[in-house]
Amino acid sequence: MTITLHPSTLPAVLSPVLTPFKADGSPDTQKLLKQCQWLEANGVGQAIFGTNSEANSISAPQKMDALTALIQGGLNPAHMMPGTGATSIDATVTMTRHAVQHKCAGVLMLPPFYYKDVTDDGLFAFYSEVIQKVGDAGLQIYIYNIPPVTKINLSLSLLERLAKAYPKTIVGMKDSSGDWAYTESVIKLLAPSGFRVYAGSEVFLMRTLHAGGVGCISATANVNPKAIAQLASHWQESDADQHQTALDQVRSIFAQYQMIAGMKTAVAHYSKDPEWLRVRPPLMQLSADQQAKLLGELQKMNFSMPGL
Repeated sequence: MTITLHPSTLPAVLSPVLTPFKADGSPDTQKLLKQCQWLEANGVGQAIFGTNSEANSISAPQKMDALTALIQGGLNPAHMMPGTGATSIDATVTMTRHAVQHKCAGVLMLPPFYYKDVTDDGLFAFYSEVIQKVGDAGLQIYIYNIPPVTKINLSLSLLERLAKAYPKTIVGMKDSSGDWAYTESVIKLLAPSGFRVYAGSEVFLMRTLHAGGVGCISATANVNPKAIAQLASHWQESDADQHQTALDQVRSIFAQYQMIAGMKTAVAHYSKDPEWLRVRPPLMQLSADQQAKLLGELQKMNFSMPGL
């Protein structure tokens, strides 16, 4: 199967952008715009409303209003992949259609994750109905595989079936399984036909690019964007392994904490804006001791977020 896809305008590295919240719990679109602009300036695209955006703690109308505000604020939709997956077909269609109307380069779509032990036929039917109801040739879906959270495993046979049925619509995936053997098997099976595979962490960036994937959509691109984007651009150079090791070291610090609260701690500190500490329940901010420990570890390795 050889498919000719339109060239993607998406960068090799995208960030599931952290969502700043106002005191009333609603998204702060002005702060979000500023954060997205900082990521863009550092070579990173914006997968807004991903896991690390606390997307499932935000309503569909809030997400759609925020996307409109970001694009009206000058953000480039050609570098955006909003998360539009939801447990209902109706919410998924509504958010997806909104992203397509705003000319976003793609959407990142979770499977319907509430019911467990669902069949491949059921998952195929979900994606198929969404595509048919959106009914737009401009739709580009990146399937979001994150079984540690969804408890749903997307089989190779399902991905192949979707890519064959909708070759110009189901164009890629983000794999946050953490299982390199699985990621590699998807790349080997589907990348030759043009399917674009993003790893779910920069830890797998070099391996993904070597195998024929296109890059990564990674949590810590929120805080370390330039270094990750530079490796994606220079992964064939002689010192690339050293750069990969440096990225892994930064990620390992944040991985010791609840990732979203930890990254918000860093953004709040380096931007000198404590409002960034806010997370939505059931998540909680890091304790004062945890914040001090995290920032101390970052300081020891001379970590910084210039331009924030």
